[in-house]
Order: sequence, then C-alpha cells, then structure tokens
Amino acid sequence: MAIDTIIQRDTLPKTKATTGKKGKPVKGAKPVSAAKDTSSKSKGGLQSMVKWNAEDSTYSDNEKNIMYLYGKARVTYEDFELDADYIRVDQKNHMIFARGRTDPKTHRYVGRPITKQKNDKPAAADSIYYNYETKKGKIFNPASEQGGNFVSGGLAKKLNETEVAYHNVLYSTCDLPYPDTHFGIVITKGIAEKNQIISGPAYLEIAGVPLPLALPFGFFPKPNSRASGVILPTFGEDPKRGFFLQNFGYYIGLNDNIDLTNTASVYSKGSYEIGTTARYIKRYEYTGTARFDYSSNNYGNPGDPSQKTFNILWSHSQDPNAHPGSVFSASVNAGSSSYYSNSGAQQNYNLQQITQNNLHSSIAYSKVWAGTPFNFTINADHSQDLAKKTVDLSLPSFSFNMSSLSPFDSKDRVGEQKWYQKISVAYSATGSNKISGVPENELFQANTLAKRFQSGIKQNIPISLNLTFLKFFQFSTNVNYTEYWNFQTIKQSYNRASITSSPLVIDTVAGFKRAGEYNLGASLSTKLYGTMNFKGKLKAIRHVMTPSLSFNYHPDFGDPSYGYYKTIVTQNAVPYPYAATTYSIFNGTAVGGPSAGKQAGVGFSLDNTIEAKVRAKSTDTSQTDRKIQILQGLTFSTFYNFAADSFKLSPIAFSGHTAIFNQKLNISFGGVFNPYEVNIRDSISGNQVKKYSQLIDRYTWQDGHLPRLTSFYASTDISLNSNAKTGNRLAPNLQNTVNNNVQQGLTPEQAERLALVSQDQSAFVDFNVPWNINLSYSFNYANNVTSTTVTNTIQARGDVNITPKWKITYYSDLDIRKQKVSTCQLGIYRDLHCWDLAMQWIPFGYLKMYSVMLRVKASILQDLKLSKRSDFTNNQYYNPYY
Repeated sequence: MAIDTIIQRDTLPKTKATTGKKGKPVKGAKPVSAAKDTSSKSKGGLQSMVKWNAEDSTYSDNEKNIMYLYGKARVTYEDFELDADYIRVDQKNHMIFARGRTDPKTHRYVGRPITKQKNDKPAAADSIYYNYETKKGKIFNPASEQGGNFVSGGLAKKLNETEVAYHNVLYSTCDLPYPDTHFGIVITKGIAEKNQIISGPAYLEIAGVPLPLALPFGFFPKPNSRASGVILPTFGEDPKRGFFLQNFGYYIGLNDNIDLTNTASVYSKGSYEIGTTARYIKRYEYTGTARFDYSSNNYGNPGDPSQKTFNILWSHSQDPNAHPGSVFSASVNAGSSSYYSNSGAQQNYNLQQITQNNLHSSIAYSKVWAGTPFNFTINADHSQDLAKKTVDLSLPSFSFNMSSLSPFDSKDRVGEQKWYQKISVAYSATGSNKISGVPENELFQANTLAKRFQSGIKQNIPISLNLTFLKFFQFSTNVNYTEYWNFQTIKQSYNRASITSSPLVIDTVAGFKRAGEYNLGASLSTKLYGTMNFKGKLKAIRHVMTPSLSFNYHPDFGDPSYGYYKTIVTQNAVPYPYAATTYSIFNGTAVGGPSAGKQAGVGFSLDNTIEAKVRAKSTDTSQTDRKIQILQGLTFSTFYNFAADSFKLSPIAFSGHTAIFNQKLNISFGGVFNPYEVNIRDSISGNQVKKYSQLIDRYTWQDGHLPRLTSFYASTDISLNSNAKTGNRLAPNLQNTVNNNVQQGLTPEQAERLALVSQDQSAFVDFNVPWNINLSYSFNYANNVTSTTVTNTIQARGDVNITPKWKITYYSDLDIRKQKVSTCQLGIYRDLHCWDLAMQWIPFGYLKMYSVMLRVKASILQDLKLSKRSDFTNNQYYNPYY
C-alpha cells in the first residue's frame, strides 16, 4: 500500500515540466535533451558527479532541483549504478527514487530498478529509495543472488556499504522469481553482512505455504570463498544398531587450496563411525583427495566384542604440464576386508562397492629423460582379497628401461641402411620388494614382515635383427639374455617323522643368489591375400592370412650343473617306494629364476582377417566405397618341441575378435584343442569309485578323431544409446562444485573429476540422454573328459528417461544356466528443479535394501533433506565374509 501511494505522488508538476500539452514549452522550465548525458555536482560539497540519461525523455524542475527520467533511465554515482523505467533524482536532498511501470498491454510490471555496486552482482527490486550521499536506502521487494543463494520479497533497508537490514524476506537456492519460488526460509528480521546473514526468527516455506518448522535465530553464509561450518546429522533407526545420528560433523575451509570434512555417526547400541576427508589443489600443479574412515559395529548383545574396520582412500593427479618428463600419481583403496559390507551407510549403498572382492592401490612416479632412450618408474602396489582376507604388497618395485637403439647405425648415414646397421639392442631392469598372501591380522606384525619380504632384481637384454627379403617375406632373429638377482632362496626337505598330510618343509634362506638364462629365436612371416568380387551392392570380400613360422632354442637350466634346481627324496605310504622330486630354489622368490626343460622346436601361427567392400550409395557425392570389418582377427597357434621325450606337440590354441553394427557390438572368443588321446580309469577311495583321465602320447587323428576341445570362452558386449543432447553430464547437485573449481583455476575436465571424488550414485545421472543400454554376455566351457563345467551369464545396465524430468537406472546379472538373477539394483531419479529426489532399491538377496531421499540440490543447504531407508545390514545374513 505504501508503494502504491509513493508511485501516485511521483507525478510531475505541470508548471515545471519542460513540455506541456501538445508538446508546447512551459514557461520557466529548462528543457534538457532526452538522449544526452547530463551531470550535476552537488552544492553540498559532494566530490563526485551524479550522471544520468534516459531514452524517452528527461524533465528538470529547476525550482526544487529535481530531475525526472523516463524510459530506460540510468543514473551513476561513483561505483553505484541504477537502471529503471522511471528515476527521480532529488539533487537538493541527495535522494534517488526508482520504480518500474505496468505495461498496459500485458498488465505486467516491467522496467524494475536494477542496481549494481562495486563487484557485487546486479540486484532488482519493485522500487527503491537511495541516498547517494549517506549511501542508505530502502528496497521494496528486493531480488538478489550471490553464490547460488537468492534473497527475494519483503523489505530491505541499506544501512551502509556492507550491511543491509531485512524484514520478511525469503532466503532460497531456487532461482525462480518470488512468489513462484519452490521453497525458502522466511527471515522475519535479519542483518546481511559481507559474508553472512544473521537471522532472528525464521521459518520454512514450501510452494508459498508456511510450515511449522521455525528457528529462533541462525546465520546463513554468503560464500564468495570457502567457509567453515557445522554439518547437521540424519536421524533414524537401525534394527540391529539402534537409533542413530548419521553423518554429522564439521567442515573446515582452511584456505583456497585445502579443506577438511569431518563426519561421525553414532548408534544407541554402541556402534559408531568416524571419517575425515581432505581435498587439496594447487593451480596448474596437482589435485587430490584423501579420506580415512573407521567404524566399530556391535551387532550382538551389550558387552559383546565389536567389529572394528577401517578404510583409506587417496587419489592424486598431476597436471601434465606442471613438470614435463616426470609424473606422480596415486590411487589408494585399502582397509579391512569387511569394511564395505559393514559400513554401507557411509558408502551411499553402492552395489558395486558392497559386493567387490578385491581392493587395489598404486602410487607411482615416472621420469623420462628428454633426448635420451632412458626412462624410470618406481611404484608401490597393494592388492587385497576380501574373501580370503589376505594382502599382497610391493614396497616398492621399480623399472629402468632403455628403448631400442641401433649401435652400428649412424645419424649421418648416407645411402641405404646395411643389414648389420639394422641390429637393435635394448635393456630393462625391474626390481621388486614384496610379500604375498599375508593374513590381515598378521600384516602389521614386525616379525612377519621381516621374514616374508622377498627382494630381487631382474635384468633383460634383447638383441634383434629384422630384415625383408624377396619383397614379401619378413625375417627376424633374436637373442635374449636374462639375469636374475634374488636376495632369498628356498630349501625344501621331507620330515619323515611327521604324521600330518603335508610333511614337506619349506625354509627361506637369506643371502644373495644370481642366475642367468638365454634363448635364441628366429621367425619368418608373410601375407597372403584372396579376393572374391561380386556384382551388386556387395563389391568384394577380401581374406588376408598371415602365416608365421618360428624356431626357438632354450637350454635345460634344470640340469644339476647349473645349481638352480635341487632334488629331494619323498616317502609315500606303503607299499609304494621312495620317490624323488625336483624343485627350483627360486620358486616363489621376488623375480623367479630360469626355467627347466630343454626346448628346441618350431612354432606355427596363422592369423586371419576378413573384410567386405560395399559400393558407395548413389547419393554419396564422394563415391567412396565403404569397408566393413567382418572378422578382425582369428589366430591359431601351436608349438612342436623336438627336444621333448613325449607329448612334443603343444595344445592348439585359438582366439578371435570382431566388431559389427558400426563397432557397437564387440565379440571375443577363444579356446584350446588337445591333440592327444585320453585314457579313462577308475580310482577306488574307500567305498567310492571315481574316474580320472590320463593323457596318452598318441594323436587323435591317428585314430580318425579330431582334436578334443578342452576349453572355450566367448564374450560380447554392446552399448546403445539415443543421440545425446548438449548439456551437462553431471547431476545438477554437483554442477555448483564444478563451477567453483573452475573459478579456482582448474580446467572443466579437472574440475569435474575433482567434483566426482565424493560423488554419490545420482552424480552421473545424465538427463540429457533419453536412454542408454549396456548389455554384456559371457560363456565359459571347460572339459577334462570326466567332468564338464559351464557358466553362462548376462549383465545388463543402463538408464531411461520416462520424461525429461524422470529417469530410471538399472543393473542386473542373470545366470542363464541356473535361471537365476544373482544381483539386481533399480534407481529412480526425479529432477525437481531446486530439489533432487533419489530412490535406490535392491529387491532381493542378502543385500536387499531400499533408500529414498528428497534433498535440496545446493550444497549450502545440503542438510535440508528428508530420507527413509532400510539398510542391507538389517538382513539376517548380510555379510558374506563374516
């Protein structure tokens, strides 16, 4: 009502207008050009000039020293800028009034005042009063935005350059104009400072409806930089662990380069979880995230021992331009084997994380010396079997390499290269310091690590010569020497006094031991082409065969004269006699040792490719024939060892791959044929009779049979999706984080990777792709004559947009042979503009669960959410490893 009254009083006095009826000049009025900039310096001693202009017309009241500006009016004073449909400048009292107008055609209020000061973003209002001397003013129905936060409605009173008083304004992260805002917090009284809003009584309002959720006081950050603050908890009940407060804590913004997020969860029956996450970045140098989680879960009666688990995550990536020639990277995921299955609440119920069987870690540094053939890599690796609860560590391993070079060639060579100038030499050295198969509970025992670590260095020098003769034949020969340096060896003995089923004793012997081996080889290959021409759309089919014949020689380094292999006498049960067993002293060491058995034989392989040529369409202006790959590769290979006493011919292996439907359907297959006959015998054990097979040194074709297929595998996968539209591939709730990271100097790709470090399952939901399907199929067959094993599974995953705002995701494994779905997960996502609705459901199995969450997208109000969930830990048999 007050605003309407003000607007009605702001009509101009006719006696002082520049023009009167029918455009005639008014006596005593001073005309001013409408399009010309004018300025005035106040008589009150203001040092800066007040400048104004208007697109429609400008009127001056000389008696009261007031300017009236109509139609896209603009006023500037120092760093203050004001645009509106109508502006009145009272130079005597240093007051400015601005308002919009009602469009007679649309009946909408247009031309609202828009102000801007210093580096602040523009702010709009219905009307404003502003004293440009004291820099105080009143703003009716303001609308401003900073850092994704919007303040609108009510009344704002500017107290000075940095403080504004609010009355009944709406604070929200929804960018719709008031009163169409989806939700907000109504601040009845408050003061806005530079980086925060201090509020008195406030209450929640959704879709214009006030809710009985109020706060007596509070503060809301206006982040133009990182700010520390409290993380509010999620309330609920777990049938096994009791009532809980989940994921409460404190965020610490240390500076623009590093921050910390500390969270905890507590349960009424004694369980708790704590975690801390550090994110760091140095512009143009590196980015990374480190996280540590610890949990103590009590699923039994009070006083029962709790299950304590931990997990460490670390990822570090370096800008490739930061240090040319050297790269440091890290990807660490290590912890207790039962962490993911026992602490699902902290893992956002990710099915792939909960069901994973292995953890892997790698920290690596590599260096390339520019202008030289040398490069060096050192890394630390970790591998963990969650089912067996064993750990493999490599601390560290390294590799030093010299790329192939021609020592007899010259950079200043003139003329054709001689044959000896084509001789090339390379060098590589790899070192390892590792332990394997250590139980988790023994990993940090000093005695265990000292005894089990194995160290060694392996060096390799390959010398090769490649020649082409008769234009169509490629000939190559090579000599390869390998040197093994081990700092531990093994010694086996037989304890005849032992009554256990494994009387064999294996001892580790400390001390340096070297060994060396070499082998010689030569190969000859060529290509054979066959083409069939056709009439019509199919122009031709071409078959390319690449046969290769090779010779290899390798001495028997198992000979006792080398000292690499030892023989022990074992004792079997009566009435069988004593038997001798040979073993390598390097068996199971860090880099191994030479192989036993003499090899002097011929290898044969045949590779096949088939492609078709299709005539160009009449509409194709280039008239270029199109090539289609039918078979990208089909290879058969075997080896015949003349030096072997028996079974000289190795099994025949084959493998192939191709891609069809414009490379969308990939197919891979392979297997092994055994060329020897088999003798099946009965074995009596107690009252049971079992069959076992024994190979006979006789080829199957000698009896008129084909080689026997002992194993076969086939796999295929296809990825189909509709044409993606342009847009963000991140869910909106992470886009603000990406934008902030870009402002810190990261590229969009780096900013997106950093934002995804702590992603949840909704982070990669792409509402711009209507549908996406990924299907994979695998088949495995194994036959050892007496038994056959077959596995046959299909995996499906993808998503589909029901509407532009609804999306369904799915993931499932189907065992065709058992006719059973082993895993299944469904997700439903709804884009609610400024809200995000996510539902996850695993309908059956020991991981059966569901979760529903409705939350505000903006991170500043991340605690404004509603959730309902049933954890998989509530199931009776929830942990396959416990």
